Amino acid sequence: MKVIEDPKQLRNEIKKLKQQGANIGFVPTMGNLHQGHLTLVKEAQQHTSISVVSIFVNPMQFNNKNDLDNYPKTLAEDCAKLEQAGVDIVFTPTAEVIYPNGLAEQTFVEVPGISDSLEGELRPGHFRGVSTIVAKLFNLVQPDLACFGEKDFQQLTIIKKMVIDLAMPIEIIPVATVRETSGLAMSSRNNKLSSSEKEIAPKLSEVMNELASKVQSAPQECKQLIKDASHTLDDSGFKTDEIHVVDPLTLAPLNKDSKQAVVLMAAFLGETRLIDNVVVDLHP
Repeated sequence: MKVIEDPKQLRNEIKKLKQQGANIGFVPTMGNLHQGHLTLVKEAQQHTSISVVSIFVNPMQFNNKNDLDNYPKTLAEDCAKLEQAGVDIVFTPTAEVIYPNGLAEQTFVEVPGISDSLEGELRPGHFRGVSTIVAKLFNLVQPDLACFGEKDFQQLTIIKKMVIDLAMPIEIIPVATVRETSGLAMSSRNNKLSSSEKEIAPKLSEVMNELASKVQSAPQECKQLIKDASHTLDDSGFKTDEIHVVDPLTLAPLNKDSKQAVVLMAAFLGETRLIDNVVVDLHP
């Protein structure tokens, strides 16, 4: 496994591999890897001959400097996991390499509309940071396909649209959320939960699935169903941040033509913000 920090060296390596006929699968990450990330890697490896993983904590997508400063950095452990998983190249650039002129002078990529709704409304500029870094990494890695987790549903939707709108020759493969045996969606943030919070945490997916089941039967009752779910979470020890039920294709409110609904959940458990989602078919 090659660990490369320099973009020029990465480009040369990719060029050489492409000349040899390799096809490249890519998984961008911010490190602090868990089984969810390794599942994305495994999926990429099933479709391609060369797997590339990037580890880069992207300052452009953080609204809060404390969050950026406190983001867990576990590069040595991450590289050990990736080597064991059979990854070919790990790209580990610094912020100075990615943004040599600083963030204020950086050209950005912004997917209109869906970047500003839902999570984007709570975190202005967040998805601009995501789409910019992903576009830049795509240009550096030149992958044939890239894998993204469905857990970050809005992010996945934005990246799919960016690839289509900018005519990038990259297949985006969504990968189902990996869950702990309790049903809790795997996340680097789960490490911050205390043992008592870990016992409460699976209630998030439980309430989400109950809400999704009710939405299937009565999508016109969404507002009340969301209120009820929010109360249930709050009574269980969470502090509900946001719950949305929207069309998974547009992230807009459900309408008579919606074939499916996605339930998007975000709630605080202590200091930790947990997110989850589920897509359900709507009955005709």
